[in-house]
Amino acid sequence: MVLRMSRLLLKTLRDDPADAETASHKLLVRAGYVRRSSAGVWTWLPLGKRVLENVSRVVREEMDAIGGQEVLLPALLPREPYDATGRADEYGDLLFTLKDRKGTDYVLGPTHEEIFTQLVKDQVSSYKDLPVILYQIQTKYRDEARPRSGVLRGREFQMKDSYSFDTTDEGLAEAYRLHREAYVRIFERLGFDYRVVSAVSGAMGGSQSEEFLAPAAAGEDTFVDCPACDYAANTEAVTAVVGEPESTEHPPAEEIDTPDTPTIEALAEHLGVPASATLKNLLVKVDGEIVAVGVPGDREVDMGKLAEALAPAEVEMVTAEDFADRPDLVRGYVGPQGMAGKAFRYLADPRVAAGTAWITGANKADTHARNVVCGRDFRVDEYLDVATVLPGDPCPKCGTGLQIDRAIEIGHIFQLGRKYTDAFELDVLGQNGKPVRVTMGSYGIGVSRAVAALAEQTHDDSGLCWPREIAPADVHVVAAGKAAQTEFALELSEKLQAAGVRVLVDDRAGVSPGVKFTDAELIGVPNILVAGRRVGEGVVELKDRCTGEREELTAEEAIARLAAAVRN
Repeated sequence: MVLRMSRLLLKTLRDDPADAETASHKLLVRAGYVRRSSAGVWTWLPLGKRVLENVSRVVREEMDAIGGQEVLLPALLPREPYDATGRADEYGDLLFTLKDRKGTDYVLGPTHEEIFTQLVKDQVSSYKDLPVILYQIQTKYRDEARPRSGVLRGREFQMKDSYSFDTTDEGLAEAYRLHREAYVRIFERLGFDYRVVSAVSGAMGGSQSEEFLAPAAAGEDTFVDCPACDYAANTEAVTAVVGEPESTEHPPAEEIDTPDTPTIEALAEHLGVPASATLKNLLVKVDGEIVAVGVPGDREVDMGKLAEALAPAEVEMVTAEDFADRPDLVRGYVGPQGMAGKAFRYLADPRVAAGTAWITGANKADTHARNVVCGRDFRVDEYLDVATVLPGDPCPKCGTGLQIDRAIEIGHIFQLGRKYTDAFELDVLGQNGKPVRVTMGSYGIGVSRAVAALAEQTHDDSGLCWPREIAPADVHVVAAGKAAQTEFALELSEKLQAAGVRVLVDDRAGVSPGVKFTDAELIGVPNILVAGRRVGEGVVELKDRCTGEREELTAEEAIARLAAAVRN
């Protein structure tokens, strides 16, 4: 059916929403695709729903192609399974929780590993029933503290999550490969510029995982890629490459007066040295025990890496009260010499290697020490690769300096192994008649996030520029004139529809051609077909929305051109 704007629930806006920061937030609202319902919760209007469904269609087709079976699990779930795996605590405040009238605890599903595991435990009893891939496209919930960026980071969102179950690690690896290849096809069909990068598993658990990232200025993820080879990774998954320290004789450590220098920046400026010559010592509590983490002063401790390295222990920052209870710890002037292994356990980045010399705190107010040598003046209890990555750090694969970019996570795949099947004792009868513990994978795509991510990557100064595969229509027909042009545009739209072309036609009365053209650019359908002053000759203007190329054609030529584009 032809979409007529005179009848469509669509109100475009000239101005950006006051609270919008990202391009996708501004444009999806202005073009009438979504409207805010509450903080982090969005209503999808007719054009937006069409785009959302087109993304879902592509995902379904590729999931079905690898043998996936679609199911639909509830979003309202008992809390007990999430307590059994410990993820209720891991999610913490991100988890929407509620009680029913009988006091039973429930959650709104953030993701469904536990529930799918229970489903398979109920339905599968023999190795003959495996392998199996199950998936759903469903609403998820996370109680974000500061939902922002429109539908990029909301409290309610659409997601495709799939799960593979097998009896062997080889079977898991094959399911992982199938999903990876399917994701490549999905994101190519959707028109993404994307990268596949190594990642950490986080609260999901498991071993190998990879992210699919869409480079964009609005992205909240950072990743590195190597300009000389194919290496790419989330910054939390980069492995530090550390060279051998120079074998140099260092003078004895000495204390120096450094008044009012509790920060690395102030210390480096005061001494006239680069921040990389200093040693930063961050104090944290690990399951309540104060631990120091040492990294070069030009870097930060990546708290995500640290939490991953120390899991399942709980990691939190020390507080002013902690310092008050420990007068031996001088805030801003902590150093490992004389303290490591005594006052605290000392963890360090691999760059803090034996033989390296540093300027660091002297454990006295307004005092630092220089020529403090690792291995001579202090020891490291454990090395952890937890420092942030900097541009130019050597590539772990080839040694070339790495580049750092921002991106939006659009997909993530995990080899979970047996974390969840162990929790629920999911066994099947093996070929030898003995129980076999099932292994599983988890694979997610942010469906609603993909809409916003594509808007971020493809928009221009005039509005949205949708790839044809997900656009709400193939052509936007604009009646630029009076009754004759409108009648011609409607007749042409019906012919286009009959030829298999999806049509949005602007047949609004009393709206100027200038407003119609502006709205057509804003809405972003791949082609704009203008029925203007030459309709009496049967001639229309066809414009490519993304390239701006224009061409005058007869109506019949335009129909043939657009129908061919749709077929291809």
